[in-house]
Amino acid sequence: MLDAYLLEWGSLLLRWLHVIAGIAWIGSSFFFMHLDASLRPVPGAPKGVHGASWQVHGGGFYAMTKYTVAPEAMPAELTWHKWQAYWTWFSGFFLLVWIYYAQAELYLIDPAVMTLPKWQAALIGIGSLALGWAVYDGLCRSPLARNDNWLALFGFGFVVAMSFAFSQVFSGRGAMIHIGALMATMMAGNVLMVIIPNQRKVVADLIAGRTPDPKYGKIGKQRSTHNNYITLPVVFMMLANHYPVTYANNAVIPVITALVIVAGALIRHFYNVRHMDHAKSPWWAWAVAALAVWLAFWVAMASSPGGRERLGLKERDVQRVQLAGLALPPAHVADIITGRCSMCHAETPGWAGIQIAPKGVLLDSPERIALQKDAIRMQAVLTHAMPPNNLTEITADERRALAEWVRARR
Repeated sequence: MLDAYLLEWGSLLLRWLHVIAGIAWIGSSFFFMHLDASLRPVPGAPKGVHGASWQVHGGGFYAMTKYTVAPEAMPAELTWHKWQAYWTWFSGFFLLVWIYYAQAELYLIDPAVMTLPKWQAALIGIGSLALGWAVYDGLCRSPLARNDNWLALFGFGFVVAMSFAFSQVFSGRGAMIHIGALMATMMAGNVLMVIIPNQRKVVADLIAGRTPDPKYGKIGKQRSTHNNYITLPVVFMMLANHYPVTYANNAVIPVITALVIVAGALIRHFYNVRHMDHAKSPWWAWAVAALAVWLAFWVAMASSPGGRERLGLKERDVQRVQLAGLALPPAHVADIITGRCSMCHAETPGWAGIQIAPKGVLLDSPERIALQKDAIRMQAVLTHAMPPNNLTEITADERRALAEWVRARR
């Protein structure tokens, strides 16, 4: 029992930290983009002041001023916005390790796509994040950086290309989470490797009495803008791995990725422009974003597997069981689970209103039941969370039979 609860509580606590840190990071990112857009010239302002913005919040008024490069002297106290980004990435990476690499045979490896040992799958995942940052950073340091539109187009193409590569190696769910992790790594790398170091150079120049080079602020602003436009697609990818309707067919994952990036970026574009001038709000962006989401919906639905012959033959499930070193459940256990659970957890659910198995969990064959042994232990034996509200009226004796099975060695 202890190991199951440790896995669940570890996942819960890491996810809790990840969400809290992400809220703080995204909130500060959105706030400063809004602040930059709302700055207005101030007559008689001190030397070097780019603009100021008045804000009201929490019963008080705030006058916020931005310098084009930096003030003439360092203030006594300076707040650095960095740990929100670092902790979001750290917690997300350890959550990736905790769930997808430690349980790769269940969440990351699909023999129908590519048969891999767990260590290779994890190495490919981690290596792809490092490679992704290196390629993206190289693009930003290349002559492309002189033109924001061309840089954005090449960056967009690179992420879509990587989504295709992930879909050729990992399960659909594993591909989706790695697309999000790749973009999140770019965002965190921007903070750690570019924005903060450039700010430190400006601070060092001020302390030394030198005039800071304005290029550091421009580069930091460019990377910060990238983070702002990437944010919404990243959040979608992180949520999408919980919804099998988005990753049921690996072949269309790059298409869905491209459409979601377009939609998310356009939504941010609308608000970025609106904050500068309400009269110039690009309302068309909402129409195009809605169209992109609608197309993603239809692509996902049209390509969703409709039968066993499209989802994969039994041999695939046998391979996964062998890869994980699992034993098939006894016949009476398989009968209990298929009788009480497979009306929802099947390729073609029989329960009214359910079109695809919740969370993509299938329990309609001995092989698939064996793959979900740990989940059955937690959901049906330790917590009685499943079936929900005991809709299928599983009996106490049947739960005891499941308990005896899950206590047995693999």
